[in-house]
Amino acid sequence: MKLSISFLLFLQAACTCAALPSSTSQDPVITKAKADIDDLARSALLETKKLAKGKQCPPGKLKIRKEWGALTKSERLEYIQAVQCLQAKPSRYPSSLAPGAKSRFDDFVTTHINQTMTAHYTGNFLGLHRYFTFLYEQALRDECGYRGTQPYWDWAKTAETGLSSSPIFDGSATSMSGNSIFIPNQGDIVLGAIAGSPLPPVYLPAGTGGGCVTSGPFANMTVNLGPVALDVPGGGPQASNPAGPLAYNPRCLVRDLTDAINQRYANASSIAFLLSQPNIDAFQMIMQGIPGTGDIGVHGGGHYSLGGDPGRDVAVSPGDPAFYLHHAMIDKVWWMWQMVDAEKRVYGENGTAVAGTRTFMNMPESEETTLDDEVDFGYAAGPKRKLRELMSVVEGPFCYAYV
Repeated sequence: MKLSISFLLFLQAACTCAALPSSTSQDPVITKAKADIDDLARSALLETKKLAKGKQCPPGKLKIRKEWGALTKSERLEYIQAVQCLQAKPSRYPSSLAPGAKSRFDDFVTTHINQTMTAHYTGNFLGLHRYFTFLYEQALRDECGYRGTQPYWDWAKTAETGLSSSPIFDGSATSMSGNSIFIPNQGDIVLGAIAGSPLPPVYLPAGTGGGCVTSGPFANMTVNLGPVALDVPGGGPQASNPAGPLAYNPRCLVRDLTDAINQRYANASSIAFLLSQPNIDAFQMIMQGIPGTGDIGVHGGGHYSLGGDPGRDVAVSPGDPAFYLHHAMIDKVWWMWQMVDAEKRVYGENGTAVAGTRTFMNMPESEETTLDDEVDFGYAAGPKRKLRELMSVVEGPFCYAYV
């Protein structure tokens, strides 16, 4: 798979890098934003329980997804062990199609690589990733005996505490592993530095890691696939595997935790602003970052604050186990937004509940996404579903909500 120049231009020139201000709990804007988010979350849960009545998902069977820090240590360990179990099980992909896929964990990375151009800045972005995260959760449960639900990473919390101080990334035995070995003088991450680009490059600061992850449960983890288009510090060309994105390319997991990016693009006020959007088109575009606006959105904010390899590679990003906590939070925010007006935002037809085309930023030009479009993850997991089956968290294959 070869990413087009247009793809790189729009993906990585989605902001025009201003200063990166900090986010603190003393900031009155942040304080109000947190209160608004909490109110919406409570209302969303109540509305979801009402919708669940009379459906295949009665309130008594509703599974609840929680923030990582709200889990007990034993619950965190159970989740970690299930992820490690999935990493130890053999891949279902034929080696002729994905020679680098060595595990069930890699199967999910493989299908994400294959669908990158039809799953981002598209009308199916939110529904497809909801199903993707759900199927990963189901694989942990069905194949590895996990009894819990998919936890999420609340970016607003880490924007205040700092990433390395959070229970997600503190490097303890009950974390998702910590930062990498610090490599000084890495230089900025330069996005969109493409010859002939009409937009100026974007400069994001490097973080406090850059080497191999050395602490926590995933310290010895191997990333097998990619890179496809990995942003590297110092503004050099993007790294890619010359043998192809699905070829076997074992290397250590790298992180470069960057508080400044978390604080600027994925704090409480960012989430509250996103939740205030009036329609699905504005919501999903602001979430991903409108090209040229100076904002990479909470989606980009999470990925780039995690950083490293494969964190800075949109195609291969599920190769870091923290991906699924990030996308569970993406799903939580969408769920909260939907529950403000479920009749339109869940059950509305095209242009109300879903908007956008079938290809990345409509490149190449494609038809509008419809609720009858299918989502299919091939050998990774299934079955395939129509997008309309993926709109409600208490219908189709789903029966969950968030607290």
